[in-house]
Amino acid sequence: MSVDLSPLSKLSKLLINVRLRPIQGQRFQPTGFPDLGAAVYDAHDTRSLLVESPQSMANRLEAVCWDGVENDLVAPLRGLAYIRVERDGAYLTSSIEESHRINSPYILEGTDRAFFERLRETFSAMDDGPIDRRLLSSTLLRYDTSSLIHGVFLAKKELAGGRLRVARALSAFIEAEDVRIAASGGVKNDHIKPSGDTSKGFGNVPFHREEFTARRICAYFNLDLAQLRGYGLGEAPTRLLILLGLYKIRAFLDGDLRLRTACDLAVDGDDAITTKPEAFALPELDVLAEDVAASIKACRESLAGVTTVQFKRASTKSGSKAGKKKTAKANKK
Repeated sequence: MSVDLSPLSKLSKLLINVRLRPIQGQRFQPTGFPDLGAAVYDAHDTRSLLVESPQSMANRLEAVCWDGVENDLVAPLRGLAYIRVERDGAYLTSSIEESHRINSPYILEGTDRAFFERLRETFSAMDDGPIDRRLLSSTLLRYDTSSLIHGVFLAKKELAGGRLRVARALSAFIEAEDVRIAASGGVKNDHIKPSGDTSKGFGNVPFHREEFTARRICAYFNLDLAQLRGYGLGEAPTRLLILLGLYKIRAFLDGDLRLRTACDLAVDGDDAITTKPEAFALPELDVLAEDVAASIKACRESLAGVTTVQFKRASTKSGSKAGKKKTAKANKK
């Protein structure tokens, strides 16, 4: 049965809120930031906490699309466009796994320049003047479809002066309300030499630990429908992008919500998911998988499938000189 998207036809955004809970006990471990630690803040009169950041959630929503054993997209999504990176003929990474998507240095900074030159030729008309948004969108659809969901910034000056940007169309974060610190601690025991030099890893090392409890934990998803329509790609590709966004959300919620060692969450009951508009309910994963696969087939001519790039870092000047000296020495022999 095809997913009915008509309740979304006149809306600019689809908002989804999902109530979560720790799978055991009450404590959980939030994301941490350098020189900051946990992101605790006051929202009006409520002590709140950022459990998972938008940038981390974007990576997690990509991860549910990837089969790490096969090093390929999960079966229902195969046929979508992405960049595969190989080194010495073996799999290295992909635009799905890279934090900067198609702008990854493993894609654009290696000695294999074929794909980079293809992009430069495509975007050469935008070296001067305004950005052709439709051309940018259709190119990303063709080579790295998920960039139209999670955003990208092609910062290379050779590509339209480094002005090619797409904002996230699907943003998400997890927030906790009315939080309290759950302080605890422990000790790393050295049963051989308890008084050993701790700077070298020996000895007993006591430590403190902070986790949190909360009255409410909620995951928030915002799918920008107006942005997806604004790409100007046509009905079939737009439907594909909306379904792909929904698939990512449902696959994340139905998957393993163990975000960290001490942050193992679960959807909190059958009524935990609310949507705006209420007339649209988040479809089940098997339904979305079937419909996304059908949409990929419908957009086959617009998708390049898998584009393979060979990564080999360019030799440095010093390395080149060393190579020349070695060659000259060998020639003398």
